[in-house]
Amino acid sequence: MRIIRAIVKKTSTLFLQTVLVLAGLSVLGFLLWLPPHEGRNAQATLFATYFKDPFLSYVYLGSIPFFTGLYQAFKVLGYIRRDEMLLPPTLKALATIRYCALATVGLAIGGVIYIIVAAGVQEDKAGGVIPGVLLVFVSMAVAAAAGVLESIIGKLADIKSGK
Repeated sequence: MRIIRAIVKKTSTLFLQTVLVLAGLSVLGFLLWLPPHEGRNAQATLFATYFKDPFLSYVYLGSIPFFTGLYQAFKVLGYIRRDEMLLPPTLKALATIRYCALATVGLAIGGVIYIIVAAGVQEDKAGGVIPGVLLVFVSMAVAAAAGVLESIIGKLADIKSGK
């Protein structure tokens, strides 16, 4: 029975790591594919699309905490697969995930404010505001989950070490 649990844990964490990699590649593909096809950039050159749009630069810089958080989640799943969940690197990775999620919240709020302020009266703001608001809520949920997991694993590690 123990062998079956070990196999299930290894395959499920490997599956989740695969999902994280696919999610990261999907977001990266979306970030690279969308700008030339977006409304105001549809007729622009590639140089103008990628290097003259301050909001696009903001989005690319803002994606750094997202990808950092994905990488840390990948590492946490690796620690779980190797039964190293109660070690300090796991707690550090969870704290990094929490900080990256909170940074993503702040950057997404900044992007939503930029869209609201920079968009003209006749422009449709909802197309940019709604994804930003959804990103804020998802990132807040990730930050809360990472914080709770960090607390639980920290307490388990203290119990195991006899503190």
